[in-house]
Amino acid sequence: MDDTTASRPKSVGTIASHKRTLAACAAVVAALGATAVFANTDNIPGKSMVTPVADLSATHQDSQSEPGFANLVDRVKPAVVSVFVKADQIEDVASMSDGQPDGQDEGDNPFQGQPFNFRQFGPQSDNGNGNAKPRHHLMQAQGSGFFISADGYLITNNHVVDHAKSVEVAMEDGKRYPAKVAGTDPKTDIALLKVEGSSDFPFVRFAPSKPRIGDWVVAMGNPFGLGGTVTAGIVSANGRDIGAGPYDDFIQIDAPINKGNSGGPTFNQLGEVVGVNTAIFSPSGGSVGIAFDIPAETAKHVADELKSSGQVVRGWIGVSIQPVTADIADSLGLKEAKGALVDEPQVGGPALAAGLKAQDVIVSVDGKPIKDGRDLARTIAGMSPGKTIDVAVIRDGHSRNFDLKVGTYPDDKAAQKEQPADTDTKLGMTLAPADSVQGAGSRGAVVVNVDPDGTAAEKGIQRGDIILSVGGKSVSGPQDITKALREAKKQSKRAVLMQLKTASGDRYVAIPTA
Repeated sequence: MDDTTASRPKSVGTIASHKRTLAACAAVVAALGATAVFANTDNIPGKSMVTPVADLSATHQDSQSEPGFANLVDRVKPAVVSVFVKADQIEDVASMSDGQPDGQDEGDNPFQGQPFNFRQFGPQSDNGNGNAKPRHHLMQAQGSGFFISADGYLITNNHVVDHAKSVEVAMEDGKRYPAKVAGTDPKTDIALLKVEGSSDFPFVRFAPSKPRIGDWVVAMGNPFGLGGTVTAGIVSANGRDIGAGPYDDFIQIDAPINKGNSGGPTFNQLGEVVGVNTAIFSPSGGSVGIAFDIPAETAKHVADELKSSGQVVRGWIGVSIQPVTADIADSLGLKEAKGALVDEPQVGGPALAAGLKAQDVIVSVDGKPIKDGRDLARTIAGMSPGKTIDVAVIRDGHSRNFDLKVGTYPDDKAAQKEQPADTDTKLGMTLAPADSVQGAGSRGAVVVNVDPDGTAAEKGIQRGDIILSVGGKSVSGPQDITKALREAKKQSKRAVLMQLKTASGDRYVAIPTA
């Protein structure tokens, strides 16, 4: 467990899909990917195409006085591309039914139980009992993207290029270029691509600040394979947490966004990118006027990190946290239900070394008030590893301060290498670390498959369940479960309690050690 607390709805969606699933576009929340591109083939002179959007601010007075967005679209549209992906997909992992919460609830999530789907390439394919065997197959998906530099760097969503074997981008004039994945950041769903072959690609710039609620915005992308599609709307809200990841801070817009828009840009009236289209809320699979963008500030920071080092380095203090509810605040003698309640400092983590304990409430970091666990996660993640920070907590009704040295967030790929998917033949189930399965969170081990004749099936364990603890000890992957069962057996215990997070809530089952 780490210092992240994103609450996850039963299904959260992004917008990627496949050629073979175009007919099934009624998926509950699409990750914004699509199918064939029917791009506008009108050529625009090359010199005007490389004009940075930021330089267009001198003409914004005229743009704002015009009734439409045609001039703005003419300037920025050449930098928007359709992204074509061929990916190796493991069907049973990618189609985890609706995605389950990870047990790190950040208070009441307004989207809990609403029709979102977790980011995925393929259609859901369950045989009804949750015991399907994994199948590798080549999937074709499409999304959107946009150039951020003349030398060929462009941004899209991580879920668009996840497991990609090959990537190709199509320009507005129909030209296609192969692209390489320069780096990805699953936690923010940003991917950086690099296209070779030219040094004068048209590109756009990021807005220096967030848009205000009520501002006009224009979205562009490749919905349902219809490349070069432009829609308009307003900013409906800022700072939305939809449970898609630990650093949720989405901009909500009402411009029509559909499957295939994933990774495409949303512009302000100056032609600056204010967000990256990522997810939609939809009971039907189509746009209902509720779409979510990754803020430009986040996308730019991640892209810069990926460009310079190929990865995003985040701060980490090693705590498991939970929300401070009104009842908890009252029981701890707090004046307000604010801050982040420490559930458990991780062994070997900076927080434990500094002296933090369970039931401490973190109320500020370096003087910055902490509103909730999500705020703490974002604050710590943005700090440089090695930095010493002042952490203020409330303990037993009294304020205390601790000097804490920020650590480096554990590398996801390294963690996955240490804890690969593992088949427990005794229990009859296949497990994978939760942070290796999109939508499962970062805590526990996910049940990938269940043998219908095994002990797990007998105990009612199903594919998609998340194992949170065994014998009262938290687990982060299959190896922890094996270790806990082995230790219980050494203590002559015939059974041990296993805590599960399921679609219907937490529950415990007694698992035999032999």
